[in-house]
Amino acid sequence: MSSSDTIEKAKEFFAADSFALENGMELVAVSSGRATVSMKISDRHRNSHGTVYGGALFTLADTAFALASNSHGIPAAAINAHISYLTAAREGTLTAEAEEFTRNPKLASYTVVITDDEEKRIAIFQGMVFRKTPKREL
Repeated sequence: MSSSDTIEKAKEFFAADSFALENGMELVAVSSGRATVSMKISDRHRNSHGTVYGGALFTLADTAFALASNSHGIPAAAINAHISYLTAAREGTLTAEAEEFTRNPKLASYTVVITDDEEKRIAIFQGMVFRKTPKREL
C-alpha cells in the first residue's frame, strides 16, 4: 500500500471512530506502523481531582494504537493492552505517538507514549494485535 493510500485509509478508519471523535481526538499523522493522535484537554476529560481521567488517557493511546496497527491494510484487533500512568495531566494538549515494535503475519506489538505540551511523558501504553492476514492459497 502506498503512503497516500495509507493516509486515506487511516482518515476513513478514524472518521468511523465516533468514540474518539466525541472525546475530542484528532488524527495528526499516520504512516506504516506509526500513528500520532492528539487531544486538547477540556472539562469533560477531568476527574474530581482536576486531572485527566485514566480512561481518557487510555482512549487516546488506544486510538493511536488502532491506527498504527491497521496501517498495513490488514485488519487488526487488540488482544492485549496495558497502560502505566507516569504523572497527572491537567491542561493543554496531549499527544499519543504509537510505534510498531514487532510484526509477523498473525501478531504485532506496539508501544504508545503520551506526552504533554512540554513533551513530558504522561503515560506509556503497550498493546498487541491479532492480524487477520488472508490465508495463502496452495
